[in-house]
Amino acid sequence: MVALPIVVDIRPPAGPGPEPWREQLRRAARTAGDLEAAGLTLSDEERRGLASLAENGGLPLGVTPHFLSLMNRDDVDDPLRRQVIPTATEFLPTSWDRRDPLGEEELEAAPFLVHRYPDRVLLLATDRCAAYCRFCTRKRLVGQGPTPSWEHLQPALDYIANTTSIREVIVSGGDAMMLGDERVTSLLGALRAIGHLDVIRIASRMLAFCPQRVTPSLASLLRGPDGGPAVYWLSHFNHPRELDHEDTARAISTLVDAGVPVLNQTVLLRGVNDNRDVLLALFRRLTRLRARPYYLHQCDLAPGTDHFRVPLEEARTLHASLRGHLSGISIPTFVIDLPGGKGKAPLAPEPTVEVHDDHYVMRGYRGDLVEYPRR
Repeated sequence: MVALPIVVDIRPPAGPGPEPWREQLRRAARTAGDLEAAGLTLSDEERRGLASLAENGGLPLGVTPHFLSLMNRDDVDDPLRRQVIPTATEFLPTSWDRRDPLGEEELEAAPFLVHRYPDRVLLLATDRCAAYCRFCTRKRLVGQGPTPSWEHLQPALDYIANTTSIREVIVSGGDAMMLGDERVTSLLGALRAIGHLDVIRIASRMLAFCPQRVTPSLASLLRGPDGGPAVYWLSHFNHPRELDHEDTARAISTLVDAGVPVLNQTVLLRGVNDNRDVLLALFRRLTRLRARPYYLHQCDLAPGTDHFRVPLEEARTLHASLRGHLSGISIPTFVIDLPGGKGKAPLAPEPTVEVHDDHYVMRGYRGDLVEYPRR
C-alpha cells in the first residue's frame, strides 16, 4: 500500500469573515421569494416547477447573484434563466429517463469514485454546487448529500494509489471548487503524492456561476510544484453571455497566466444554444480568453431533461455547420455520453460521400465535392 500524507477534514470551514465567493454562496437565491426579490417576474410554468420542487424535493434551486446579474430578468425565455430555474416540464417523466444515465453507480470502484476508463477515474469530492443546472447528469444526488468528509474519500484515494493503470483523476461532484483553499490543498497534496498520476482535472462551473472563487492564491496552489501531475481546469459555459463580466475574464486570465490550462465543456441545450450564431460567438469568445473549447455534449438522459435535448440529427447538422467558420482550436468535439457507462461516442462530421475503387468523393465545408485518391 502506498502511504498517503496526513490531511485535514475537507468539510467546509467555518472561517471568520466571508470571502467574496463565499458571500456569493450566502446570498444565492434558493426560493421563489428570493428570485422575485432579485427582480424576476416568474412565469406560471416556473411557479409550477418551483412548487413541484418544494413538494417533491430533488435537485435544489440555487442561483448566485453573479449569474442573476447576467440574466435578462424580464424575459422568461432568457437562455441563462432557462438553465437554472425549474419549470413544470422538468417534472414530466418520459420513457427515456434514466436516474443514473451514465451508469456511474455500477462503475463505483470505491465510495465516491467512478472507474469507467482504464486510465482515469472520476472522484466526486462534494455534492454541492454554487448554482444548480436543471439538466444536471447527477440530479439523483447533487445538492442532496451525502457531502463526503475526508474519511469518506480516503478509500477512493487508497484505490487510486494502488491502481497503477490510473494516470488521470477528474475531481468533480457537485463542484470541486466548492471546497475551500485549505481543503483543495490537502486533496491535491494527496493526489500529487501518487507517483503514477500524470493529470488532475478540476471540473467546476465556478467560472460561470461564481468567478470570484478564482484568486491568485488559488491559481498558484492549483499550478503546484514543477514535476508533478499537470492540473487542468474544466470549465462549463453554455452561452456567450455567461462570459460578459470582467470578473469572468479576470478569473480565466488568472488561471492561464499561472500555468493552469482551461478546457471548456458545453452542453447543447434547446432554447439556450441550439443556434449556430450563438455557438460561434461562444467558442470565439472562449478562444479569445484562452479557454479551449473541448467538448460539446449532447444532453444526457437524466430525468426531467427531455425538453432540453436537441434531436440528434439536428444536433449533428448544427455541429457540422461550424466547420469553415471557426478554426480547429475553436471547434469542440461533439460527443454523446452513452447510457450505462459505455463511454463517450464522438460524432464528427463525415466528409466522405462516395467510395470508388481508386478514389473517394469528399465534401468540403461549403458543399463542394472533391475526388481524393484511396492510396
